[in-house]
Amino acid sequence: MQCEEVSGLSDALPRDVGSLFSDTYTEESCYKFCGRELRITQHFGANLGVAAPVWDAALCMCTYFEEQKLNFKGKKVIELGAGTGIVGILVSLLGGHVTVTDLPHALPQISKNVSVNVPSDHAPNVCALSWGIDQEHFPRDYDFVLGADIVYLKETYDLLVQTLLHLCGPHTTIFLSSKMRKEHGTMDFFKNILPQYFNLELVKRDVKEDLNIYRVTCFQN
Repeated sequence: MQCEEVSGLSDALPRDVGSLFSDTYTEESCYKFCGRELRITQHFGANLGVAAPVWDAALCMCTYFEEQKLNFKGKKVIELGAGTGIVGILVSLLGGHVTVTDLPHALPQISKNVSVNVPSDHAPNVCALSWGIDQEHFPRDYDFVLGADIVYLKETYDLLVQTLLHLCGPHTTIFLSSKMRKEHGTMDFFKNILPQYFNLELVKRDVKEDLNIYRVTCFQN
């Protein structure tokens, strides 16, 4: 549930970051999920680009967690490409031991949102993670790996797979929420690339917004 709408973003595509976010401004929005109120600041501008906004796929994932009443208490969780950090923040408030990751330029925005929403004694770790490069610095035994709208650049798909393979143990569950952008080959990633390495199950489909959520597990599960 969103308390204050952020307009004009649901149809925006990360094709031309410079023109898409040429104006620099800050917007604060309030969202409610699982009985928690999240206050999220978004710093729009070319510096953050696609990391700036709360994308619909992140809200869809939060809604799914609320609907399913998923138990994250005491679970070890990592979020990839977190942007604003809204998903990882929610999971942290639900009791998860969370690590929130993105490229270095996005970390100040995430850290600010974490500090506003999560008590310091349970705040998630905020870390830089470049797919295909930094994953070796992270453990391999996460209970959950989360990603909201991180499948949109074809040149990153192999790097993302490498990262997922490293982070996932035999009992890890991955949740990926994605806008199904044909021009970015998103469906190809889920239909042809990821199934070479993992089991996939479509667990939620938003037809109106063309959003899918996939539950992904290792073959040995």
